[in-house]
Amino acid sequence: MIGLIFGETDFPKYIHKKLKTKKKYTIIDLTRGHVFKKDRNSYSFSIGQFGKIISILKKNKCKKVLFAGKVHKPNFSKIKFDLKGLYYIPRIIKKAKLGDAALLKEIINILKKEKIKTISSITYTPELSLSKGNYSKHRPDKKDQADINNALKQLKRSNQYSHIQGAISRNNYITLEKKDGTQKMLKKIKKIKSINNGVLVKFPKKKQDLRVDLPTVGFNTVKQCKLAGLKGIVLKHKKNIFLDKKKSINFANKNKMFILVK
Repeated sequence: MIGLIFGETDFPKYIHKKLKTKKKYTIIDLTRGHVFKKDRNSYSFSIGQFGKIISILKKNKCKKVLFAGKVHKPNFSKIKFDLKGLYYIPRIIKKAKLGDAALLKEIINILKKEKIKTISSITYTPELSLSKGNYSKHRPDKKDQADINNALKQLKRSNQYSHIQGAISRNNYITLEKKDGTQKMLKKIKKIKSINNGVLVKFPKKKQDLRVDLPTVGFNTVKQCKLAGLKGIVLKHKKNIFLDKKKSINFANKNKMFILVK
């Protein structure tokens, strides 16, 4: 039995659909809208209910768990905790101040202490992670390569525990992803007349636990890159999640964009 700890985004829905008739599972639904409530194997909780979450996992003999989707960092002053949640909360708050990566790592350590192992989020969906190569008809030119290098430099300089997984580089100007994510960042980028230039680079955070929270892109990301006038997307080898891959590649080809994995 596998425990599926699901947050927001379409990635958990993809895993759920794939495993529904193939594997026994228990869902810990942390979504705001209780997305998986129709599944009889699903239990809705808040992040502060550690005791109940661990109890359900153990009751259903889940010795392994998989994290998928974004779990919004709660307002700790308003959240309700059970006894085990109160026990762990000082550690959680301390790590949360360092950033999302540190918070997730602490939750994984807590589960490990409870004898529950965390496995890679793409264990059952390896087809969603791309390896090195150019996946579109169009390839980055010298100017694009310069933009890619600039974005990578800025990502390397970011705080090791920060939320930053994305950077846009255009004409020597860098825009870094904020806490509200890649989609909001892209919406703020304005297209420059009819010229397409600039790139979106999505790489894991520094010192990120690569079992969870891998950079995720999909058809909506590619469309928004087009609206922003960007020429392409760059991902890291086997450290990404790409939803709607075929549809996205077709769109990129039609719009003379590139999808590159380094």
